[in-house]
Amino acid sequence: QVQLVESGGGVVQAGESLRLSCAASGRTLNNYAMGWWRQAPGKEREFVARITRSTGVTLYADSLKGRFIISRDNAKNMVYLQMNGLKQQDTAVYYCAARLLGSTDYTYWGQGTQVTVSS
Repeated sequence: QVQLVESGGGVVQAGESLRLSCAASGRTLNNYAMGWWRQAPGKEREFVARITRSTGVTLYADSLKGRFIISRDNAKNMVYLQMNGLKQQDTAVYYCAARLLGSTDYTYWGQGTQVTVSS
């Protein structure tokens, strides 16, 4: 079992930056890719970014490239999402998730952290 706990959400103004953190515990994450997803009010959950464990290869949603940066610290079992130039449409609950390498589904999810961007 893997437990994921997000933190770092809050209320910011448009144009500002925020860094989200995800602390993982439980089973080793050696074989897991880590991802960030988000869900805005009234919308479906959408993919934000993911990063592999061993090579650190990243993938981003096309609309977020250049503004969001995902990173991880394997020694600390932490994953981060640096969000720059935030826009009102970035307002959502952000979730950290873990996906077993070779799988298409994310198996473990955190409880989410709210990010609100005001004008």
